[in-house]
Amino acid sequence: MSDIPERSPVDDGSTTEVYGIAPNTLPPETRVNRGRRRVNAMLLMGLLALHPSVRAQRSAPPYQVTDFDWVDHARSRPVPARLYWPTGSAPDTSVPLVVFSHGIGGSRQGYSYLGKHWSARGIASLHVQHVGSDVQLWKGNPFGVVGRLQAAAREEEAIARAGDVRFALDRMLSDEPGGRGAAIDRRCLVAAGHSYGANTTLLTVGAQVIRNGRTISCLDPRFCAAVIISAPPFYGETDLKAVLSKVSVPTIHVTSTDDTIEIPGYHSGVEDRLAIFDAIAHPHKLLAVFQGGSHSMFTDRSLTGGPSLNPKVKVATADLALAFLDLIFKRDGAALARWQINWRSILVRVPSPSFTP
Repeated sequence: MSDIPERSPVDDGSTTEVYGIAPNTLPPETRVNRGRRRVNAMLLMGLLALHPSVRAQRSAPPYQVTDFDWVDHARSRPVPARLYWPTGSAPDTSVPLVVFSHGIGGSRQGYSYLGKHWSARGIASLHVQHVGSDVQLWKGNPFGVVGRLQAAAREEEAIARAGDVRFALDRMLSDEPGGRGAAIDRRCLVAAGHSYGANTTLLTVGAQVIRNGRTISCLDPRFCAAVIISAPPFYGETDLKAVLSKVSVPTIHVTSTDDTIEIPGYHSGVEDRLAIFDAIAHPHKLLAVFQGGSHSMFTDRSLTGGPSLNPKVKVATADLALAFLDLIFKRDGAALARWQINWRSILVRVPSPSFTP
């Protein structure tokens, strides 16, 4: 393509003289021929652009997407996953990894804006699908959806979701099919999730509950940080500090003033997101609160929360996670400082670290 200019110096539509002759002084048949050449050139450019090799060269993203249909045989449970892997990394370097957990009724295809954004900037993102609380909940008899949602929120499924995250990380760190082994930087493993997935993430990094005198813990000590988006309260738990006192890693929390979950028999507002943040005792935590919005604007849905605010919040959330990881892993607060300036206009609470890099 380098030998074909995007605009011909003869047929660019300008009034510059060509070969010493002003365009509007050319005879009619010459102007017709010039018009035909222009159309032909445009058609040629269009055909070339459609050629697979040219299209791949122009639009190849800086990441690769791979789907896995894993099965955890120890639990007889499928664990589908989608990996966004950065393609620009040097072959002899390892990359950080985020393991992302979707909200109730989601899938591995969701939250693609985060996977694409992070992997395009050198951080791999593995999106785990939880078969007991995934997109299948919306299928079947519509009158049974409330019952299916309630079943998906049970303690057994919450624990199983944490098990999915652990299993998926095991596979990624292995040299088995689909694994990346030494290509992953084990010093930079991040758990992340939205809504129910945020609860799953908190369980993975240390949240625990007590049942019949027995402590239920799903801690995976391999994770070094967590991204918590729109975390609802833990179902049936009234003492959040007791649940979250063992969270063992730095966390970044993201929500909005209109971040409300409203389904039949269940309501949770932004005050619950703030309560989760306040209850965490770990000193390295940050909170960002956007003005307006909605609970589902953090998903791939494009209009919820407002057609103008929605795309801004998506970019801001993806960038905030990167700035947070710079702060935690590189001890560099410059990206976070820039973020605070760039997005202050849509925030009611700016994430200000209580600790120094």
